[in-house]
Amino acid sequence: MMKRRSVEILIVVVMAGFLLSSCAAYEKKAQSGAAVEVNGVYLYRSTLDSLTLGMNAEDSLRTVQQYISQWAKDELMYEKAVRHQRSAFSSQLSANREKDIETLVEEYRRALYVQAYEEYLVERRMPKTVPDSIVLQVYEQMPERFVLEESVVKGMLVVVPKEAKDIAKLRVWMAKGKMDEIEKYAYKSANGYELFAEQWKTTSELMNQIPLSRSAMEAELKNKNQIEVSDSLKTYILQVTDKQLAGEKMPMEYARPAIEKIVLSARQVEYLNKEREQMYNEAIQKQQVKFY
Repeated sequence: MMKRRSVEILIVVVMAGFLLSSCAAYEKKAQSGAAVEVNGVYLYRSTLDSLTLGMNAEDSLRTVQQYISQWAKDELMYEKAVRHQRSAFSSQLSANREKDIETLVEEYRRALYVQAYEEYLVERRMPKTVPDSIVLQVYEQMPERFVLEESVVKGMLVVVPKEAKDIAKLRVWMAKGKMDEIEKYAYKSANGYELFAEQWKTTSELMNQIPLSRSAMEAELKNKNQIEVSDSLKTYILQVTDKQLAGEKMPMEYARPAIEKIVLSARQVEYLNKEREQMYNEAIQKQQVKFY
């Protein structure tokens, strides 16, 4: 409620500077949902409300104020630019420039319509799945595209208090993959526990969980499968069950999203070219395209 009242208070203040109509006209426009007017162009409350969802009153007030200010400036500048362009005092160069602008606007409008329709065709009609055989083919034929910039690992991470008991046992259980023992220990004593044996994590992702620099993490991964680090409060133990180091070829399942993007992008170009060709041929047959 506070946020809503703050927005409405700001709207009233700004409107006082922009609206010069009578009180009756103001009330009519307010009832239609208009919040601000600049020379017959309206900014609506629904737009302002959508900007401030989840914000507190102070942030809401600031956001709405900035948006209204920028919107009004843009409208005023556009209006002035149009007036200048169409002024009787404009030079022939300006007239030519106006034609150029109108041409660009029309081309942009046509491009947006075409893009929207092509997106519709792709979404509705083009297959979205890429067979494993195609993924493997691309993976093997384009090895230079799938080189790791940073290491990736699978494994588990256990975080325990620095003075926790039986850490030596935990190290052994993690090295031997004794999941029952690890889970029991984690349940009783750990600050955090994560198993990612089926998911690749990058060095950058691990850095968000373990207090090690990227260079230190990469160096540790080259020589160890169990990495242990402590800070003033906690001990972090990472057990690596699988890894591919920076500079090596990506694991295929890790590279799969990138491969699918490549395949689908090429498939989309081919599909749209076929659609255009088919449309063109059909138009010729129906004499929608005429040659003189």
